[in-house]
Parts: sequence; structure tokens; C-alpha cells
Amino acid sequence: MNTRNRPGRMISPQPTASRPPYGLGTPAGALQARPRPAVFALNAETMSNPACVTDTGRPCRHPLTNEVENQRLLAHEVSIKNAFDAIVPVLKRIAGLQHEADFIERAQAIAGEQLGFELPVQILADAWVTDLDMPALYGECVMRTLRLMADRAQARHPHQGTDEVVAFFLDSGYHAVDISPCSDGRLKGLLRYILRLPDGAVRSSKAYAGAMFDVDANVKRWVETELMRFREGRPVTADAGTRYLKIGVYHTSSSNPTHEGCAAHGSNEIRAGEKALERLREFRQAIENSFCCGASVDILLIGVDTDTDAIKVHVPDADGEMSLYRTVDNLVLYRQTVNDDENTARLKVYQAILAASAQDGWGGGNGEPHEGMRRLIATLLINNLSQIEYVCSNWGGRYPDIGHAERFINVGDGFEEFQLRNLAYFAHLHTVEEGAPDMDVGIKIFRKLNISHGLPAPVAIHYRYDSRVPGCRERTVERCRRVKSAIEARYADLTQKDLLVCGMTVQDKRPGSSIELVEADAA
Repeated sequence: MNTRNRPGRMISPQPTASRPPYGLGTPAGALQARPRPAVFALNAETMSNPACVTDTGRPCRHPLTNEVENQRLLAHEVSIKNAFDAIVPVLKRIAGLQHEADFIERAQAIAGEQLGFELPVQILADAWVTDLDMPALYGECVMRTLRLMADRAQARHPHQGTDEVVAFFLDSGYHAVDISPCSDGRLKGLLRYILRLPDGAVRSSKAYAGAMFDVDANVKRWVETELMRFREGRPVTADAGTRYLKIGVYHTSSSNPTHEGCAAHGSNEIRAGEKALERLREFRQAIENSFCCGASVDILLIGVDTDTDAIKVHVPDADGEMSLYRTVDNLVLYRQTVNDDENTARLKVYQAILAASAQDGWGGGNGEPHEGMRRLIATLLINNLSQIEYVCSNWGGRYPDIGHAERFINVGDGFEEFQLRNLAYFAHLHTVEEGAPDMDVGIKIFRKLNISHGLPAPVAIHYRYDSRVPGCRERTVERCRRVKSAIEARYADLTQKDLLVCGMTVQDKRPGSSIELVEADAA
């Protein structure tokens, strides 16, 4: 296999001795609060700020928060979500004009001004016969908004900071980091927001319902990574002594843990953590059984409270083993350090990791993890402190939409341009049969969000191809059409009622490639 032209191979992440761990705080700045209406009413107890412990009326300002990045991420979130949320009000306005003589011209003018694109002329032209086909128009608007926002996001250099973070991973002893979160839309912003990691620094980030990733597919990805090291010495040579790190991410809801947790595990936090940990151990065992000595991998389990975006890291012991009861709760750590100076706060982060390693009982383990793992955990915790304050500054410490509020279902490969909480439910699949559990959960979510209100469930089918491989794009386009047909057949009741709208796109694997529309049929 020739891996010399692999996308991203020109990254030069050589570590330097003086480089500090990534994410250890930046100069302070001003972050403007942005109040948002609640999706549903919360009682007085849940409305209280779960993180900020400063005096009444005084805003939270954690000494390790990257406030400049918080401002940038807020602007990104506002622009993307406002674009999707504008669709229904605009369509309501257009619906009231459908019997006017100049309907098409006025509708196009409104859409161009408010949404940034024109509507399908044929749907507008047929409105005088049987009224406006709102489900079809809504689905088309979601798909066009998706492509428009992706094009705009491409210009913002999403891979900025990649070299620095890859160098930090190498400093910590990891040549590749692979993350498998739950496919729940509330974890869609895991990398860019919750963990504050650039897209290109992570070897892979594919979501599965309940974080139940495909072990066989992940072993294949490990093999590809090791082959690249042997063939090219990328990012380091095979004898460098570094390891492959696999991270599993489950989630819960602190406000309503029995109803708004992980749907794939019945909103049972313990079961979600147990199953994710079990899958991580299976992956590690598969590598060791198949490739013998020197093929060990490190594993790490992280829980996320999707109400606050605070993480809970399960600290491995000296043998790499983890317990559901040996953790560092970052929301607690935020409360303990928000009034400290920068040096004291950073010290307490490391002390919290050591304290977790020293506990006994159900959470007891065999000593502390190696230095690289401790450094990595500390950095993830510090990065996440910025996200906790992001939620504090803009939503009073807890998101108003603690439940599902996704705008579309993303099937196939993820849109790297979109890493935003509650924007999309992700179903990673090669065939509908293999990914049926993921798709069923997504459709169940949208039966409540959209279908119960007469709106279709928008399904964005998206696959990436390698332009260097002859015929790869054509085969990828055919896969899109095959998956679309299978989805429509599986949910025939929705298809027949026009309550399922599928859009298809493909994209080259090269960084910065544009998203290409796939027509519904071969013609």
C-alpha cells in the first residue's frame, strides 16, 4: 500500500522540549453573554447555575479559560444555528403568499434575503394546483442550508492548531488518537467545543449509538496507522516507543438522568459507562491477540454531562485499567478552582488526578497512570474548563435545550465543517442493515422533533472518496444512492407520507475539499 500521498502527511509535528501542554490557559478577554430562550420550562432547582460559585451578580471568570476562543466559538455557533432556525419562520411567511399573483418572485426574494439561496422553482410553480408542498420545501431548505454553511465554514481554516496538538500528543507518548463518542447530537461538538481539539489532530472520530463502536473496523484503522509508520515514519517511526490511544465517550444528563441520558442505553449512566468500557477493552484485547508483543494500545473512558458539557475522566491505573468509580469530575474541579489564581488552579488539576489514583474501595487501582497519560488527562480537563465557562457565560451554566434538538440526521461520514451541539444526529454506517440500530434511534428522535409536527425528518447522506483512487468517486456516489434507497425502504411508512427527505453529497478526503451534490438518480 502506498501511503506517501496520504492527506495530512505533510504535517510536521516534531515536539520541542520547551513546548507546554496544549490548552493551559490564555490571556483574559471579554466574553459577551448571549441569553437564549429555553426550549421548555425548567424548574427553579435546575435553573440554578451548577458550576459558578462566585458572588451573586459577579460573572464567572476561571483563570485557565481561553476567552478569545470562547468568543470565536460562540460566533460560529450563533451563525450556524441561526441559519437553520430561520427556515421555519421564512417558510411560514412564504406559505402565506402562495396564492398571490407574483408568488414565485416574492418567495424567491424572501428566501434569497433571509436564507441566502433560492428555492426550487418547480415546487413553487406547482403551488397553485394543490397548495405548496411544505414537507418537500422544508427538506430542500435544510439540505441547501447545510451546504451553504459548510462552504462558509471551509473559509475559516478548521484545521488551525493541528501541528501543535499532534506535537503535544507525541510529547505524551501517542502517535495517534482515535475517539468514538455516542452518536447523540448533543455530543456533536465534542472535539471542537467540549475537548477543544482541532479536527486534524485526531486520527479518527466516528460516532456510534451508545458509543458501541465497531471493533473490527477500529482494528483495521489501527493496522492502517501502523502501516503508515512502517512505510513513511509518519508521524513517527515504528520503533519510537509511542502508542495508539483509543478514547470512548458516553454521556448523561445531570438535570434529568433517567430520561435525557443516552437513549441507546435507556438513559442509564452506569450501563452506558460499562458498555463503553467493555468495548474499549475488547478493542485492546483484539490488538494484543492479533499482533502479539509490542502491539499494546492505551484506552481512556470519558463521560460528558450534556447539560453543562462538563467531562468526567476515568483515570487509568498503572496497568491501564479503568473503573467507573475512579474519576475526576471536571464540574467539581471548576467549582474548586474558579476563584484561584492560574498557577494554583493548574496545580489543583494535577492533584485531582493523583487523588483519583490514590482512592481505594470500588475505585481502587494499581497505582498511577504513566506520565504521558497524566499530562493528557490534565490538558483535556483544562481545555474543558473553558467549555464549562462557555456554558456559564452564555446559558447560566446549563443549556436550555437539555434534550434533543437536532436539525437533521447525518448518515455515512460526518461533516467535519459541522461540530456543533444538537445540530445533527450522526449515524455512521456502510449499509443500513449494519447501522440499523443507529438509524432507528435517529428516526425515533425525529418522530418527536419533526414528524409529530408534520415536518419531515431530513437525512443528509454524506460519504467521502479518495480522488487518487480510480473510480472511487463513482463508487461512492453509487453507495449514496444505495443507502438512500435502503433508508426509504426501511422507513416506508414515512416515505409514503413525504415525511422523510434524503439529500446526498460526496466529498474528497483531501482537507478543504468542497461538498458535491449528488442527484437523486443516475440521469
